[in-house]
Amino acid sequence: MEARMRNIAMIVPDAMQALHALKASTEKGGVPSRTLGLVELRASQINGCSVCVDMHARSLKKAGETDERLFAVAAWRDAPYFTDAERAALALTEAVTRLSDRADPVPDEIWKEAARHYDEPALAALIIAIANINVWNRLNVATRQVAGAWGG
Repeated sequence: MEARMRNIAMIVPDAMQALHALKASTEKGGVPSRTLGLVELRASQINGCSVCVDMHARSLKKAGETDERLFAVAAWRDAPYFTDAERAALALTEAVTRLSDRADPVPDEIWKEAARHYDEPALAALIIAIANINVWNRLNVATRQVAGAWGG
């Protein structure tokens, strides 16, 4: 496989700085780092971003995440390995990532469950994290970045 071009965020340095700053802001919002990692992994699976699936799975593993949970992220609804708060974050991730899949992209049921587990600053951080990983996915998928080439 060969990328169509270098990573866009490397070509536009201000973009890289902005995306890293956005991620850093989410890490201060009160959402556990493992939950943020699961969110990044799940959105990347949905979007077919091999670079981000590879990178976030490796990062989670390095941080002590179990194989069972990593293998089951795509099937989190039917796997016993996730907390209710993680399930709420994953449901919100799927809804926000798949905005065009339904008339009411983020139904009240999903929103209320997320708000039950995360206070307003954490919920804001979670939504920003979902938006940020979706930006990365789109940059990587559009330019066919190659998994593993990022150096992880």
